[in-house]
Amino acid sequence: MKYIKINIKTVFVLCALCFVLSAQSQELETLINVALNNNPEIQKFELQYKRVSEKVNEVNTIPNTEFGVGYFVSEPETRTGAQRFKVSAKQMLPWFGTITSRENYISSLADAKYEDIVIAKRKLMASVSQSYYNLYANKAKQMVLTENIKLLDTYETLALTSVEVGKASAVDVLRLQMRQNEMQQLKDVLSQQFLAEQTNFNKLLNRKNDIAVTVVDSLMMPSEDFEITTENLALHPELLKYDKLYQSIEQSELLNQKESSPIFGFGLDYINVSERPDMSFSDNGKDIVMPMVSVSIPIFNKKYKSQTKQNELEQQEITAQKQERLNTLETLLSKANNERISARISYATQTKNLKQAKVAEEILIKSYETGTIDFNDVLDIQELQLKFQMNQIESVKTYYVQSTIINYLIQ
Repeated sequence: MKYIKINIKTVFVLCALCFVLSAQSQELETLINVALNNNPEIQKFELQYKRVSEKVNEVNTIPNTEFGVGYFVSEPETRTGAQRFKVSAKQMLPWFGTITSRENYISSLADAKYEDIVIAKRKLMASVSQSYYNLYANKAKQMVLTENIKLLDTYETLALTSVEVGKASAVDVLRLQMRQNEMQQLKDVLSQQFLAEQTNFNKLLNRKNDIAVTVVDSLMMPSEDFEITTENLALHPELLKYDKLYQSIEQSELLNQKESSPIFGFGLDYINVSERPDMSFSDNGKDIVMPMVSVSIPIFNKKYKSQTKQNELEQQEITAQKQERLNTLETLLSKANNERISARISYATQTKNLKQAKVAEEILIKSYETGTIDFNDVLDIQELQLKFQMNQIESVKTYYVQSTIINYLIQ
C-alpha cells in the first residue's frame, strides 16, 4: 500500500506541473510533500485506517471460556458418598470458518477506509496547487499595478510639462493623480488578499500563518493541452471506495451465514464426593467427572434473515450512490475541460487586445512629440491595458486551476 500512495502522489504532481519549468515544479512539489506529511486531516484518516485494521486482531478470538464453582450447602447423598462441591469448565466454538469470515469482513472495511486516505491526499494536493496559483495570480496583478503606476508617473511628468507650455490643463494632472490613487488602492487591497490566501496556504501545510510563501514570477500559457483520458475516471478512488464498500457487504453476508450456523460447546464437570465412613467398598468416595457437549441452534431467530435482506438493500444503495457520484465527476470533468478551453480562448484574445493597446499607446506618445496629446485618451488606453493584463493573468490562473481539477479526476 505504501507503493500505491507514492505512485499516486508522483503522477499527480508531475501532471499538475507538466507545463511549468523544472525549478518551479520542484518548488510546488516540495510544498505538496510538506502538506502530505503535516496535514492533520491526512493524519486523521491514516489513524482511522490503522484503528480499523487493528480490529482484525480483535475478532480473531473465540468466546470466553466459562468456569464455575458450586458448593453444596446441603450435601446430597449418593451411593458412593456425599457430594461436597462442583467445578465446571465450558468452551463454546463458532462454526467452521466463522473467525476467518470475521477477519475478511474487517479487512474489507479497512480497504474501504484506505480509499479515504487516497481521496484526502488527492484533494489536498489539488487544494495546495490551487492556492499556489491564486497566490501567483495575486502577485502577478500587484506587479502589473506597480508597472502601471510607474507608467502614470511618466504620463504625469508629460502632463506637467504640457501645463507649463499651455498645452494641457491642471485638471489633466489631477486626473492622472486620481488614477494613480485608485491603482494604489487596488494594489493595497490585493496585498491584503495575498496575506489571507497565504494564511490559507500555510494552514494546508499545517504551519504558522505568517510564514512567507514564495511563488513563481511568471506562468506561461502552454502551447497545447495534455490529453484527457476519461476512461481513467472509472478508476477514481471516490468510485473505488464504493466498490470496496460493496465488497465489504459481500463479506458481511458471508459472515452472517456463518453466524447463523450452530455453535458447538465442550465442557467438563467435576464433582467432589466424600467417603462414607460407615461403609467400605471399592468406589467409596469416588469423585465424579462428566464430559459434556452442547450445541446452540438459532431455530426461531429471524435476525439472520433480516440481516441478509439489509445487506441486499445496502448493496443496491451503494450501487446507486456510485452511479450518482460518477455522474457528478463526469460533470466536473466536462466543466473543468470547457473552462480550461475558455481560459485559452480568453488568453489569446487578451494578448491580441494588449498588442493593439500598446500600438495605440505608441501613437499617443508620438502625438506628444508633434505637440498635441489628449490625456483623456491616455487614461482610456492605460485603463484598457490594465484590464487586458489583469484578464490575461486571470486566464492563466484559471487554466492551471482547471488543469489541477482535471488531474484530480483522471490521474
